[in-house]
Amino acid sequence: MGYEMLIILLIAMIGFTFWSTRQQKKQQQKVQDYRESLKPGTEVATVSGLLGTVESVDLDRDVVIINSEGSLTKWRIQAITEPPVIPAYVSDDDVDEDGNPLESEDLDQKDAIEAESETVTK
Repeated sequence: MGYEMLIILLIAMIGFTFWSTRQQKKQQQKVQDYRESLKPGTEVATVSGLLGTVESVDLDRDVVIINSEGSLTKWRIQAITEPPVIPAYVSDDDVDEDGNPLESEDLDQKDAIEAESETVTK
């Protein structure tokens, strides 16, 4: 019985190693494809968090020039891994006191109350 368990464990370890290697290769290929698709005007984020727009790309020298709020900076292409992620903005007016989103009826009612209070104060 000891050998069967050892064989099952060994097969599971080999399967996990194969699966994780495939996932890693897929992720690397995705990043490589993104880097090769860079062209002037593309918005990018660097590994260190700099957000900007690509001004020029030199794949032979692995260099990208990024314009970030008027400042031109030179980066190695390996520093760019993905497009910038812009978090969704939720106004404080669209949530209740506990941070839960208001229903559309509640929003309409709240807008009506605000409009009424503005006309009263004028």
